[in-house]
Amino acid sequence: MPKFFIKTNQINENKIKIIGEDVKHITQVLRAKVGEKLILCNIDTNINYVTNIEQIGLDFILCNILEQKQAVAEAKVEVSIFQGLPKADKLEYIIQKNTELGVKSIIPVVMRRCVTKWEEKDIKKKIERMQKIALSAAKQSKRDTIPKVENPITIAKLCEEIPKLDVVLLAYEEEKETSLKQALKQLNSFEGMKVGIIIGPEGGIEKSEVELLEKAGAKKISLGTRILRTETASVMIMSNIIYEYEL
Repeated sequence: MPKFFIKTNQINENKIKIIGEDVKHITQVLRAKVGEKLILCNIDTNINYVTNIEQIGLDFILCNILEQKQAVAEAKVEVSIFQGLPKADKLEYIIQKNTELGVKSIIPVVMRRCVTKWEEKDIKKKIERMQKIALSAAKQSKRDTIPKVENPITIAKLCEEIPKLDVVLLAYEEEKETSLKQALKQLNSFEGMKVGIIIGPEGGIEKSEVELLEKAGAKKISLGTRILRTETASVMIMSNIIYEYEL
């Protein structure tokens, strides 16, 4: 069944009213008819509703609630990706794939070697576009929440965020002692933890930045003998976390 997201104010007793862009997608792309079933997820509560279509209007769809289910598609850990700001197409890929893998949030980070610069006047529009990519990927993968794409932050701000998390892994190509595998094995369980993953931009992370992040509490890890592209690194780490703690 196709899945869409709704808010609490769209629910009235045993009925849900779908509005906005989803109406066009359901009627014109899916060509759904009265009686067909949809899964609607309340982003305020993470509760899923199995529904069927009762009425299709010009700008709304009214559905009957048939069954209610708790969230089942979310990762056992809350993972935030702190991504050195890459080119737009790479950031889109990072958001899409990590949304499919179950991350909670993606936060671009302005680092010294970033080849891309965002003008202040363009940030809102860019974030809105990236959030739509997260929404689309969340629907496709039938997530119970939509990851948040945050405004870009500085290294200094990232250092302030690190102590708020349980574990922060910093992928660093010069690290020789601790591998990702070893770092994961050192933890008894990630379940219920707040985890941060820091990835550098195309040019990597400067040593001085690594020192600041380490001082704040981040743990350096190696991703192996091969150097991964910035858009591959977080996907690789997230995949290993899923393998280690969910599969």
